[in-house]
Parts: sequence; C-alpha cells; structure tokens
Amino acid sequence: MGYKSDSKKVKDINGLQQILIDLKPDRCDSDVYINQKFNVSKIVNYIENKKEEGFDITYFYVFLTVIGKLFYNRNKLNYFVANRHLYEHNDIRISFVAKVDFSDDSKEVMIMLPILPGDNIFTISKRVKEKIERVRNSKERIDGLNQFVDCLGKVPNIVRVPLVGIFKWLDKKGILPNSLIKDNIYYSSIIISNLGSIKCGAIYHNLTNFGTCSSLATVGEIKKEKGIDGKVIDVCEFGVNFDERVADGYYFVKSLKLAQYIFDNPSLLEEKVSNKIEIKNEK
Repeated sequence: MGYKSDSKKVKDINGLQQILIDLKPDRCDSDVYINQKFNVSKIVNYIENKKEEGFDITYFYVFLTVIGKLFYNRNKLNYFVANRHLYEHNDIRISFVAKVDFSDDSKEVMIMLPILPGDNIFTISKRVKEKIERVRNSKERIDGLNQFVDCLGKVPNIVRVPLVGIFKWLDKKGILPNSLIKDNIYYSSIIISNLGSIKCGAIYHNLTNFGTCSSLATVGEIKKEKGIDGKVIDVCEFGVNFDERVADGYYFVKSLKLAQYIFDNPSLLEEKVSNKIEIKNEK
C-alpha cells in the first residue's frame, strides 16, 4: 500500500543532502523554478517531414518522449522525498490533465502514462492518442480515481474536509490505498501541462506536499525568435519546477542540456527511451 510499495528507498545519500531534507521537510518549501527556452527548429522540421511520410506526430508527443528519455538517462529526476527519506519510483510515469472538450465548463480527466523501456515516439504517440480520443470522442467517464474525485468533490464540507484530511494523513504515512494512487497525477514522476495547445506561454506551477511527484513542467507556445547569430529559429519555453532536495542544481542543468541535445538530434526520438545518450564533445 502507498508509495512504499511503489518505490524503493535510496541508500546512497550524502550527509549534506540529508540535512537539507531535515531543514526542509516539506516539498512546497523546496520548490525551485527554472525558465528555459529550447531551440526546437529541428523538431519543427522533423514533425513536418514525418507528416509527409504519413505519421501523425504532434509537439506534445515529442515533448513526452523527450521527457521519458531524460528520466531514463537521469535517474535522480525520478526521486522523491517522503518522511525525511529519499525514494526512487519503481517506474517512470508522466501525467497530465485532458479536457473532454475545449470549453470553459468542460470536465477534466487525469491521465497517467507509463513510459516503458522499449517505448519511442511512435509507441508513445499511439498510446496517448488512444487515451485522449477515448476521453474526447466517446466522452466516456474514466473509471477509478477520476470518478471517485468527482463524487468526493460534491460531498458537503462537513463530510468532505475531514475525509480529505484522512487521505492526507494516509498519504504522509505511506499507506494510502493503491486504488487512490493508480491514476493519481500526484503519484507520477512528473506532471506536464501543455499550455501551447491554447496559445499560452509557459508558467510556473507549484508542487504539492501530497503525493510523490517531485517535478512539474508547463510547455508554452512555439514561437519564432532571433538566435544569437541573428538567424530566426523556433523556440519553445518551458517553466519547470523541481524539488531541490532530490538533486543539486548542477544535476538539473545537465538534464536540461541533455534535453536540448535531443531536440537537436530528432532521430533519437525513434530509439528506445531507455537507450543511454552520450553527448559528444561534452566538457
């Protein structure tokens, strides 16, 4: 039950990192905000070429694949802190919220996407498309946590508030029932919000103390800007939040550099996400 059955404790932790965890026992107090613009010109060309070949690939599918490769290559990104101990998720799961349709009153559904070692841009695109189409086209209700949350939200305050308090206590103790974890975005490796789909820029979104998710990223709209050499390039802005207790700033910066390397080499998207990537000429 709880995160203890969904993860393993990290034993190789230095004293300074443990003290930092003791000083900042809450995830919300350890939130680090990073704004990063990526050059995605080669990704734009890649998607255009793939569409001509008959493949339905979107920028969101690309971003999910890039993040999956990052987590397989940079395992500390999949760490989280609970009860002053450091843990690692047993698998890699990316979550996001999908609206049934694009309207103010549209219902939202939480979607959890496991990233398997053998996945690539094609398998990830296929599975995400199937999940989203099921929600938007058939407008089915997704069973499990989504249905439970919808029902709980309609319960009067006098009942709902104590119940939520119990769930928070169970979460803190690591004994929240697995039925409330399976589709819970707060128990994923990272939460993604694709704001570019609504022509919006990237924003910062705080982490929560509930659950085990140590990172959250918002993806902005792709725009054209002048690069350092004066040439016009396609850029995409990311607003990323990390829990600084899981790794130091140097580790996160190197992870962002790896992301740019993948954007510059789109052919890597077609390889297994678990394949190790070596950046050539890295200093």
